[in-house]
Amino acid sequence: MKVSVVVCTYSMDRYGPFSECVESVLEQEYEPLEVVLVVDGNEAVFDRVVEDFGDRDGVVLHCNDENRGISYSRTKGGELASGDVVAFIDDDATAEPDWVARLVDVYESTDAIAVGGDVLPDWQTAKPDFFPEEFYWLVGCVEPGFAEDGEEVRNTYGSNISYRREAFLEVGGYDPNTGRKGDKHLQAHEAPVGIRLMNEYGRGMVFTEDAVVHHKLFDYRGDFRWLVFRSFWQGYSKRVMDLLYPDAPDNKSAYLRQLLTHFVPQRLRGLVRSPSLPAVKQLVCIGVFTAAVGLGYVYAMTTPDVVGRANS
Repeated sequence: MKVSVVVCTYSMDRYGPFSECVESVLEQEYEPLEVVLVVDGNEAVFDRVVEDFGDRDGVVLHCNDENRGISYSRTKGGELASGDVVAFIDDDATAEPDWVARLVDVYESTDAIAVGGDVLPDWQTAKPDFFPEEFYWLVGCVEPGFAEDGEEVRNTYGSNISYRREAFLEVGGYDPNTGRKGDKHLQAHEAPVGIRLMNEYGRGMVFTEDAVVHHKLFDYRGDFRWLVFRSFWQGYSKRVMDLLYPDAPDNKSAYLRQLLTHFVPQRLRGLVRSPSLPAVKQLVCIGVFTAAVGLGYVYAMTTPDVVGRANS
């Protein structure tokens, strides 16, 4: 089973982490492996990519004619790929040496059409003592209670996600109206692919905790205001997804219920047994982030033609 790993990037400011990411993919303990590098409309970055990786075996290079966003770039990478499976990793993440092999284990032992793995936080600064692990999903990392090993989910996170290439392209790949592009904040670009796969094939994505990547978290991801802002746009994006796919499984609502009925009471009991300032801060932040998600959702409800605005 040939695997193509797609890595997209767009800015020279991200080139250091991007280069580390690519090296971690090239060092995978699996063959046959292809690496597809897509630069999103930045010729200077592409020239550097050609210089550093153009002569490496099994590497495919492409530069978009203009900045088109992460979703377009990932789909383009899938189109350029030649593997049976196409896997995606963020340009600020690094993969464990057996990452691809562990993904393939699931494909070969099941009838999975998509497989995703664990995303662990790799803090590039001191982890903020106010940041609760229950909201790791805000920074693209797997939170407690996400899924059991081998469980079928709608989608995992974009730093560690893969599909059978034929199925991925059959449902249209990623929607170019979602994901990072300039100052657009619409999130959840993995969700529509998972929803369309479930509608088309009647199956979701298999989560495996054995396939691990480490997602670099820089200073700004530990900034309280940034996290509140991120929470707001997660709520906004959820409203857009609800309008576009009203009958789709609602992973985040289910998790928020689990948060309020299990994790918060568990934290309260722990706080009573062993009071600490960080524990108080984290409990307060759970409330603030949850409120910001709700506010974003309500704001989207009151915005005329919210889908049209998101797509513009």
